[in-house]
Amino acid sequence: MRKLSMDELGRKSLTEFKAAQKQPIVVILDNIRSMHNVGSVFRTADGFLLEGIILCGFTPQPPHRDIQKTALGATESVDWWYVQNTLDAVIDLKSKGYKVYAVEQAQGSISLEKFSGMNNAPLALVFGNEVEGVALEVIAASDGCIEIPQEGMKHSFNISVAAGIVLWEMVRTKQSNI
Repeated sequence: MRKLSMDELGRKSLTEFKAAQKQPIVVILDNIRSMHNVGSVFRTADGFLLEGIILCGFTPQPPHRDIQKTALGATESVDWWYVQNTLDAVIDLKSKGYKVYAVEQAQGSISLEKFSGMNNAPLALVFGNEVEGVALEVIAASDGCIEIPQEGMKHSFNISVAAGIVLWEMVRTKQSNI
């Protein structure tokens, strides 16, 4: 076995990426503090060819070298928007036909492996602040909550890890239903 070279990976150019059919998934970042977490989510969104990212509240915005440090150029490929109030972003996406789910531990949340919300409707996933999680008013306005099963002592994942887990599951299950 040998490691593939960059040329062998067949990655899209920026032009090809922009023109490609995207996964109908938008990520909403609700008051994320860490620029490294923001950059990591950009890189994950690029890797899964997602529709875009909405940065809300005090979530840092590109360009910034600390975002770029983990995004590795994904802020150029992935479409993104800034909306001051996360609730406004949720309401806007719902009016456009998106199903909106907060990734949060909440009463009545759906365990990730049981979630089947990727049918035909476009999907928006809200990831919350590193300490406070998703704001209560955003949870209330969402169509539901998705929870990642955990068995250890800690009760949460880093937001960039949670985004990777949830987004992979959304893309994987969508592809297996085709």
